[in-house]
Amino acid sequence: MTEHYFSRKPRASNHPGKVYLRIDESLFLFHTDASVFSKDRIDKGSKLLIKECRLPEKGDLLDLGCGYGPVGIAIAARHPELKITLSDVNQRALELAKKNAEENKVKVEIVESDLFGKLGTFDVILSNPPQHAGKELCIKLIEESKNHLNKGGTLQLVVRHQKGGRHLSEKMEEVFGNMEDIARQSGYHIYLSKKE
Repeated sequence: MTEHYFSRKPRASNHPGKVYLRIDESLFLFHTDASVFSKDRIDKGSKLLIKECRLPEKGDLLDLGCGYGPVGIAIAARHPELKITLSDVNQRALELAKKNAEENKVKVEIVESDLFGKLGTFDVILSNPPQHAGKELCIKLIEESKNHLNKGGTLQLVVRHQKGGRHLSEKMEEVFGNMEDIARQSGYHIYLSKKE
């Protein structure tokens, strides 16, 4: 069976690398490795989510399926007023996320969790969901997220619209009773649903 970046304990040999991300005037360095998502560059979806997500002035934010941490860490650096949690099922990715938080001098909480298993409630849940893991996992993420949002909180997913994203946006509308397409670029869209 082929190993994926959503495996809990990747067995592939380590193959360390580094990638850089520039957002406005800020430059971030991230350590990467084999068996983590987007090892060789920050993917376009994550960049769009960092730049265009809608954030409250204060509150708790979850970067769900954080990988090596580019979304949560870049947001933590730009918005120190938010309390940010990074979670993933992939232990190698979480070790990298911890190293990257230190590298970029940000304070975040890092939790190993398969979806919401070990997580509380948040004002914002951001995710670049693993569409390669299949539609069922992404739908489960949408359904379970509602119980892990505070009232008025938002779920914001960045997805490839033509690769099943439209179906996920319809699921968000069904679960939350609302859905807004707040940004799009290079085939990626950010969908936002609010818990009323």
